[in-house]
Amino acid sequence: MKIFEMRGSRLLGLGHFQPERIVTNDDIAAMVETNDEWIRSRTGIRERRIIGESDSVLSMAVAAARMAMDDAGVARVDLVVLASTTSEHRSPNAAGRVVAELGLDGAAAVDINTACSGFEYALGIAEQAVRTGSADTALVIGAEALSAFTDWTDRSTCVLTADGAGAVVVGVSDEPRISPVVWGTVPGLTEAVRIDGAPQLFSQDGRKIMRWALTGAAPIAERILDTAGVNAREIDVFALHQANLRIIEPLTDALGASAQQIVIRDIEESGNTSAASVPLGLSKAWHRGELPRGGTVLLFGFGGGFAYAGQVAELPE
Repeated sequence: MKIFEMRGSRLLGLGHFQPERIVTNDDIAAMVETNDEWIRSRTGIRERRIIGESDSVLSMAVAAARMAMDDAGVARVDLVVLASTTSEHRSPNAAGRVVAELGLDGAAAVDINTACSGFEYALGIAEQAVRTGSADTALVIGAEALSAFTDWTDRSTCVLTADGAGAVVVGVSDEPRISPVVWGTVPGLTEAVRIDGAPQLFSQDGRKIMRWALTGAAPIAERILDTAGVNAREIDVFALHQANLRIIEPLTDALGASAQQIVIRDIEESGNTSAASVPLGLSKAWHRGELPRGGTVLLFGFGGGFAYAGQVAELPE
């Protein structure tokens, strides 16, 4: 009987893409009854990016992937896991189309649809594949075009949604540099965040989500830290789902984040990009030189389904 030795996995590079079109709060106020102060006070959002005619989930995913691969210094990968709840394609899947666009001969291709926690689910799958030897290098992407599913007459949701993509490359490490994923769903909240109907539109029960975020999110984040064998004081960067600044701030406070620790607040300039939000905000900060090389980052996504997932990882050195 052959004995398989487990190995570690690590982040090798990060990338992102955002459309050129910027939509400010004043632009939103010209479409629905709202204003900049109302939006900022309730969400923290100042502006967001929206796709143009030449953009798509696929094109954004490919651009973010290329940037991540360049950052990692790799020319090919064995596995592509793409998280999106707004992909234009059913079959071939979006990951397969990324494989074709990037010329990644023979790479495995998997799509994930758990909405806002999709990137963390995808990273969990890629990490396990690399750790167990099913792949040596994996590309993990979160890409969303939420604007295509937005009711632009509904001020409770149109102020939130935005478009973009983020990606990371995962490779082999002598010891684990990405912790096992903690994932699951919240009973009773399955319908709290949805894209459904005819036409299919994004909707949510904001009060239920906020109530859960203020009471139920911190214990799960603590589980993620416990699984990784670290405490909140050992985290350098908190990269949480960019749903609402009024969720991010209380959650990091509940975890005991200090002024010396970095909290990603990309929601302010990028809006809510669902599965793209964590890698998008993280990659932007990384490429601006704001994050420590080899630093520890808490990744935590939650939303539609109502699914959640997270892990602790070390940034590239």
